[in-house]
Amino acid sequence: MAELLDDLLKAAKYGDAVETLEPVDLATLVDETWPASPGATLEVESSLPTVAAEPSRCRQLFENLFRNSVDHGGHGVTVRVGVIDASEDGEAAAETVGIYVADDGPGIPPAKRQQVFEYGYTDSEDGTGLGLAICWRIADALGWEIGVTESRDGGARFEITGLHRQ
Repeated sequence: MAELLDDLLKAAKYGDAVETLEPVDLATLVDETWPASPGATLEVESSLPTVAAEPSRCRQLFENLFRNSVDHGGHGVTVRVGVIDASEDGEAAAETVGIYVADDGPGIPPAKRQQVFEYGYTDSEDGTGLGLAICWRIADALGWEIGVTESRDGGARFEITGLHRQ
């Protein structure tokens, strides 16, 4: 019940549009938000940029994505974070960048990939169904887009695009 209440409060807090952005070093943020989870491994596959964001919301977004990968990926899950190649996501402007968080867990079936961002959707007995919905709200408030596809290892790959470089 405490986890559910905490998630509901975060959902309410992070739903409003962001007016003031600050430079956020994603390499530092990823390092600080990675959970010390036995058996889970983090690999940063490319140099992560500094982007314009609201630090606490950006932190919450990565915490939720990492928690999702660790909780659903099982023991021994590897989570990879990197920059989306501009040719990969079609972004031509050098001032914007895309980031991915991918794992080698069981993945998300194509038919459920939009549902995972809906409030209350979960396939776990322990889940609240709010973590990824909060991610979507944070991305939206920051003017970013978030989506999910399959990682190269068959797991989930969350792609966040429209981030402005600093």
